[in-house]
Amino acid sequence: MTDTNPVQQANDERVGVLLVDDHPLVRQGLASLINRSEDLQVIGQAASSQEALQLMEDQEPQVAVVDLSLAGGSGIDLIKEISKRHPSVIVLVLTMHDELFYAERSLRAGARGYVMKGESTDEVLEAIRQVLKGEVYVSEHLQSVLVQRAADPSPNSPSSAVESLSDRELEVFELVGRGQPTREIAKQLSVSVKTVETHRHRIKEKLGLSSGTQMVRYAIRWVERQAGNPA
Repeated sequence: MTDTNPVQQANDERVGVLLVDDHPLVRQGLASLINRSEDLQVIGQAASSQEALQLMEDQEPQVAVVDLSLAGGSGIDLIKEISKRHPSVIVLVLTMHDELFYAERSLRAGARGYVMKGESTDEVLEAIRQVLKGEVYVSEHLQSVLVQRAADPSPNSPSSAVESLSDRELEVFELVGRGQPTREIAKQLSVSVKTVETHRHRIKEKLGLSSGTQMVRYAIRWVERQAGNPA
């Protein structure tokens, strides 16, 4: 459901922020945090990509704070659409998904920053303000990881093959690597078990694997490597 506050919209001195997250309680809490600041205001809330794109037409926000898991679609796909349709809108990702797996994809899609939901409220506000200055915001830990990857790209590592996966396939692959069974993955991604099974089959094909057991081992190895703990 969309939501706006017409009283706050009247204050043109504050930067307009659009929240895109499919959990109402998360949106409400974040809106309360942002609206207490002197320089930022929430002018719209959306639970899906379609709602977000419509609100952008109507409200013209300067910043969109986007989760990667959305009702009916991928947050990364939404970021790409925003970059294409509304290039002046700055996108900041705020998500539960591990930055080691998704930050680079999000930045390549057009996001200007990446924050995990476990960070402090002050960190979220700082991230919004930093991307508004034209800077890129990522955690110090991720900065360190990216420097290490640049110094030792390891072209033959599992990560290079995984780049062929779609964004949704990557989500499934990560959860497999974390030991999640198919039914639990379906629940987390709000899709059917059959859909997850289809993704698993496509992942096996793309990675050249012949069995589900091979895929699980490959996924575990990839997750461990991304976290800096080679299998």
